Amino acid sequence: MGFGDHTRLLRIVPSGSFQKGGPHLISVGIDVAKRAHEACFMDAEGQEIGRPLRFPNTAGGVATLSDRLRGLEQPVSIALEATGHYWLALHERLTREGFQVQVVNPIQTDAYRRTTVRKVKSDRRDSWIIADFHRIGRVRRGYVPDAMILQLRELTRFRFKLVDQVGDAKRKALTILDRVFPEYERLFSDVFIVSSREILRTAASAEEFASFDIEELTALLQRSSRGRFGKDKAQAIQMAARNSLGLSKLGSAATLELNCLLDQIEFLEGQIAQVEVAIEELITAQEQYLTTIKGLGPVLAASILAEIGDISRFSRLESLVAYAGIDPAVYSSGEFTGTQAKLSKRGSPYLRRALWLAATSARRFNPDLQEYFERKIRSGKPYGIAMSAVCRKLLARIYVVLKENRPYEVH
Repeated sequence: MGFGDHTRLLRIVPSGSFQKGGPHLISVGIDVAKRAHEACFMDAEGQEIGRPLRFPNTAGGVATLSDRLRGLEQPVSIALEATGHYWLALHERLTREGFQVQVVNPIQTDAYRRTTVRKVKSDRRDSWIIADFHRIGRVRRGYVPDAMILQLRELTRFRFKLVDQVGDAKRKALTILDRVFPEYERLFSDVFIVSSREILRTAASAEEFASFDIEELTALLQRSSRGRFGKDKAQAIQMAARNSLGLSKLGSAATLELNCLLDQIEFLEGQIAQVEVAIEELITAQEQYLTTIKGLGPVLAASILAEIGDISRFSRLESLVAYAGIDPAVYSSGEFTGTQAKLSKRGSPYLRRALWLAATSARRFNPDLQEYFERKIRSGKPYGIAMSAVCRKLLARIYVVLKENRPYEVH
């Protein structure tokens, strides 16, 4: 192959130069999966060019696709679904090679699939749907996070998963206590404070606590609570144990289970602390003003920023509200209109969760938000609806801070 021929085969649309249709543009739709992807090649009239290509999710597989693309006579434009995380590496490799790649939200292709006559769901059919959807110019430009946002998103979502694991371990521990010493939970403001954890490592069942040496229990409580608890608390625990209806047959098995769960909780909490340090290092290295909003610490600010990403993709506050899934979903049909609006809960569940936590925190530091919440409650709104209203008001502040790239100012 001569140099001139090689140049001819590299006639691809420059990356970032998105076109809609065109008489000579080949639309390539890629259905993304974990182990193998399916590509469909379609001309401007909607006719498939050759057979679809199924290629493995490997460097060699992408090279096979690249060879096929470079062998086409017309310029190509690629559309692929943002399925899980599997599209990211493929997108990076193809754009690095100079191909135009457009990311498609699966919601868009699902909606388009419903307009077609055939309702078959398969990798081959899906790649055809994506290619045809791209061919007619209906694909909206998808968002591809930069490296910083990707890392923040990875770490903040991982932190949420660790937090969920801690919550699961705590629920399991409480279930054990509920069987062997159900009264124990009422003896502490939090079963998992340091002093409570320490004594649960030595005993779990009511029977064990009932026979515990009172002086030893007192000393253990004084040491673990740094003098906050003493003999009065030890006596209260022992009295509750002696009058308990807890199951005694589990014996040391319950203590062993609780120790294992307490070890898990301690280990996971240590991991959460490590992840939070990494998150704070990333967020503080960026020029951002979210933390100027009272109640938004570095971790919650990072969680919100990671999910929103580039604020310019939201032209209106309402678009961001919908992305957070805190917009009302009102159902109507004919003359019927639902009177009980619920949250749509579409978009990013991670953003919704971070926003809810941030709103809970912000209420404590912003009197106007607390007063707004209380006014909603006084008007008869349920707690969830009142909190959703606070989330929306807080999101409006976040939107302005990100749009104008400036600190939040209290008016």
